[in-house]
Amino acid sequence: MFDFTVTTDKTIHDAIQRLEEKLKEEKFGVLWMFDIKDKLQEKGIEFEKEFKVLEVCNPIEAQRVLSENNMAGYFLPCKIVVYEDKGHTHIGMPRPTALISMLNDNKMENLAKDIEERLINCMNKAVE
Repeated sequence: MFDFTVTTDKTIHDAIQRLEEKLKEEKFGVLWMFDIKDKLQEKGIEFEKEFKVLEVCNPIEAQRVLSENNMAGYFLPCKIVVYEDKGHTHIGMPRPTALISMLNDNKMENLAKDIEERLINCMNKAVE
């Protein structure tokens, strides 16, 4: 599958706060958060769904993958989305292994697998 997504009854705010705590434990930080609803409304476009995009990075991992293959930069930073749908909050991401597989580089796939497992662990803990 291209994505990994978990669902919770937490509010978006609470889910993001918990996710940030768990990411920090794995040395990932949120570089910035893009609020799609606010940005579209700022541009005069009505959009009611809460939808946040978090760009997350672990500097050590970024250095490690970029030292191995510059093309990895096309997939950095990692993207995690948090949105509300049908009364539930969803936290999801494109799987790093799915993206890196396009490079046909076994070493990069192993690095991506490690990062993916750590991010999945953070997401699972965020919804507990």
